[in-house]
Amino acid sequence: MKRILKILAVVVGLLIVIAIAIPFFIDANTFRPKLESELTSALGRPVKVGNLSLSLLSGSVSADDISIADDPAFSKSPFVQAKELKVGVEVIPLIFSKTLNVTELTLNQPEIGLVKSENGQKWNFSSLGGNNPSASKPAASPAPSSGGNPNLSVAKLNVNNGRLTVLREGSSEKPRVYDKVNIEVTNFSFTSSFPFSMTAQLPADGTLKLEGKAGPIDANNAAETPLEAKVTVQKLNLLASGFIDPAAGISGIADYDGSVTSDGHEAKTEGKLTATNLQVVKKGSPAGRPVEVTYTVMHNLAKETGSIPRCEIAMGKAVAHMTGTYDAHGKVTVIDLKLKGEGMPVDDLEAMLPALGVILPPKATLKGGTLNTDMAINGPVDKLVTVGTVKMENSTLANFDLGSKLSSISALAGKKTGNDTTIQNFSSDVRVAPEGTKADNINLNVPSIGVVTGGGTVSPANELAFKMNAAVSGMGIPFSVAGTTSDPKFVPDVKGMATGLLKGLTSGKGNQNPASSVMGLFNKKKPQ
Repeated sequence: MKRILKILAVVVGLLIVIAIAIPFFIDANTFRPKLESELTSALGRPVKVGNLSLSLLSGSVSADDISIADDPAFSKSPFVQAKELKVGVEVIPLIFSKTLNVTELTLNQPEIGLVKSENGQKWNFSSLGGNNPSASKPAASPAPSSGGNPNLSVAKLNVNNGRLTVLREGSSEKPRVYDKVNIEVTNFSFTSSFPFSMTAQLPADGTLKLEGKAGPIDANNAAETPLEAKVTVQKLNLLASGFIDPAAGISGIADYDGSVTSDGHEAKTEGKLTATNLQVVKKGSPAGRPVEVTYTVMHNLAKETGSIPRCEIAMGKAVAHMTGTYDAHGKVTVIDLKLKGEGMPVDDLEAMLPALGVILPPKATLKGGTLNTDMAINGPVDKLVTVGTVKMENSTLANFDLGSKLSSISALAGKKTGNDTTIQNFSSDVRVAPEGTKADNINLNVPSIGVVTGGGTVSPANELAFKMNAAVSGMGIPFSVAGTTSDPKFVPDVKGMATGLLKGLTSGKGNQNPASSVMGLFNKKKPQ
């Protein structure tokens, strides 16, 4: 038994010595042309690898550098550059027949550049897979089979600690950079479905995780490869991420759980997004509480258009429903949406006003009541036009004494509003556009004062220009509103008041002389 153990020990020792010695006798670089040829054929792009080294113990061949050419229609710079390519191989065929059978591919610290065409129809990776007729190939590289992908499979394919840069041709936007990109693919094949997982660090320290399956790779356009995946995103910066057109002016931090499925031509994504510090217009400020968005989107990959059959926007118990379409094939996304909300609690919506660019007077808040809205939102996202109606019932503008602002009208009515302004109902037709906000057919019923009607505009700088009329004690009192939304100025229209009184007298409807009425407007006694 001791003799047998000694023999086994000697054999094992010899095998270890052989495993250590063989790499000194086998120059791994002799396989470089074949490796480059196989990868070039598989990807349809010229592939270059650096110095190769062989490790029999791990059954791998390593290259110091690797580069994959870009589609010439996009760039002459490399599509992928990596510090190291590690290729797992079957050792026995490699030693005895010098046959290179690849079992695993690992890219370490690659830099990958993704470029979308100016018209939005293609990506620079669309021609991956051997069917890029414009890509030059080394003479030794066999041409891929016409109309199909190469018959290549790899048991494991990994990307470790990569950097992904995404940009669009002809765009003035800064490229979006995704760091710490890690991808794991098992049983990879161009001709069948394969499972994958991906993690990445998003711009502004967000994180992304995808798990699912993809394939087979579309032979004519890799961007149209079928896909099914679950998506988890944490601390997504809406402005910096690139998932939302920056021209829309939307910003905030969001967490997201959802899914995406694609048959290569149409993609469906649905899920739930919870946003904090949400801002929906450029001149706005962050909302005071989280907003939840539950949605379904159908997207046509070729046309870069889509529809939103379902979208619920919730803030507390206030829920609005949005549907419509969009077109993202141009430089700026164009949308056509309908937004409708019924019976939404004002208390829940009040925190959303800053995000919409609505600024209330200092310390003033809306309390109680409900809001109904029906809006149409159309145009490019950087020049949106929103048209519709707003109705509010049984609310209070707390810490705002409208009566003191309209002291002359209040004195004429003989009523006081107190520190808060009770609103029985309010309605208006609204148009919001880049040039400002226009409100027509305003109807405001404040029981302590009367019914106020009129219309006007709010400039992009929040400057007010309104012409209003208050129906008080059977008399119409015209006035204007100037100043800003945070500091409104109510100015009685004396000329309009006098004209109205004179018309009343000449028609026989006045019950006092014009002088006494006008003096009453300024809370003064008639001269004796």
